[in-house]
Amino acid sequence: MDNQQTLDSFLASVEKKAFQLAEFAVADKDEALDLVQNSMIKLVQKYSDRDPEQWILLFYRILHNEIKDWKRKAWVRGWLGMNDDQVEVLPDHSVAVNPEQLCDAEVINEQMHKAIRALPMRQQQAFLLRVWEGLDVKQTAQVMQCTPGSVKTHYSRALERLRLNLTEWGYEA
Repeated sequence: MDNQQTLDSFLASVEKKAFQLAEFAVADKDEALDLVQNSMIKLVQKYSDRDPEQWILLFYRILHNEIKDWKRKAWVRGWLGMNDDQVEVLPDHSVAVNPEQLCDAEVINEQMHKAIRALPMRQQQAFLLRVWEGLDVKQTAQVMQCTPGSVKTHYSRALERLRLNLTEWGYEA
């Protein structure tokens, strides 16, 4: 397989997970799609000549930076009011969920998406890169441009928040 086919296969293999990761981060499908497309374009333009083994880390680092830039711009424009690291996430008790609904996979899926979206960006990124993408601590640290210790902290806090939400929904965490 030539380099172009290899690159096309790589991009096809990451597009869905990358879109979900971006959508969790920005809570807007159109913006998430733009972020993923911009990241793919940058990877192709700047790094297509690199070893294909490096693409996953390069791609997620680009996407991570695109998300950070988007959030920074949104904050500056006043769209968010404050950045995600300052927002205290409170459980949403506005909708009562009965036990029959909890068995519905669609409800559970939506609850998990909501809980992941509610995580601060760094926790969200650490969780998604470790769990969904299967990156190890060192690789995740490279993508997030932080230390492995920071990744462990963000990941641990993300798991704790998600467990708390699962407990609130009646699941044993």
